[in-house]
Amino acid sequence: MDLVQLTEEIVKSLVVDTDAVSVKEFPTEEENVMLIQVIVAEDDMGRVIGKGGRCANAIRTLVQASSALKDNKYIKIDIDKF
Repeated sequence: MDLVQLTEEIVKSLVVDTDAVSVKEFPTEEENVMLIQVIVAEDDMGRVIGKGGRCANAIRTLVQASSALKDNKYIKIDIDKF
């Protein structure tokens, strides 16, 4: 499973409206950096970010740990709403 699919599975397990979840990878100018953009419905933003950003940080930690096992890239995850 690649990092984008992993991120999508984690986010879909947290939200109510799974059809509104969009996860895409974008290129960056830096060689060892990967940017993943997550877009969810406005009502699900609180579930994905969590209290004090705990859920968002947990998602970043899991995806970063998975990256360390594969290609060892730094992962940036941007969470936004429709």
